Formats: sequence, structure tokens, C-alpha cells
Amino acid sequence: MYLTAEKKQEIFEKYGKSKTDTGLSESQIALFSYRINHLTEHLKSNKKDYSTERALVMLVGKRRRRLDYLKAKDIERYRAIIKELGIRK
Repeated sequence: MYLTAEKKQEIFEKYGKSKTDTGLSESQIALFSYRINHLTEHLKSNKKDYSTERALVMLVGKRRRRLDYLKAKDIERYRAIIKELGIRK
């Protein structure tokens, strides 16, 4: 499995306040970005996997909504997470 509990804790520890802080917007955005990158690589070799393609589109939408929320609430945190993850609009 590509996303183990240890990997999740590592992501939450790096982008959240602690490894159990799963509700912070930055940590959720980082987790979605990790999953999006994995699904993108999967789809490069499995072009006809339409269920995974749909899941990828839904994840991108979720991440976009979280980013929009963060941008409305705190623009500095938004800019920091965009820069750190290398996401561009």
C-alpha cells in the first residue's frame, strides 16, 4: 500500500502542529497533494483506468476547496503552503 499510517503521521507532523493534528488545513492539503501525485503517476501507465481518473478529479476539487478556504481565512498561511508544496493556480 502506498499510503501507510506511518506516512500519514509523517505528513501530519511536517505540515500540522503534531502528528495527530489531522484537521489543520495545511496538513489536509499536503495529504491530498501526496495522494494526487501518486494517482497521477498511476494514470500515466494505466490510461484507461477511469475510476481512478474520477477519484483524482474529485481529490483535486477537494484540495482546491481547502485552498480557497485557507486563502479566505489567512492569506499568509495560503502562500506558505503553496510555496512549500509547489502548487500553482
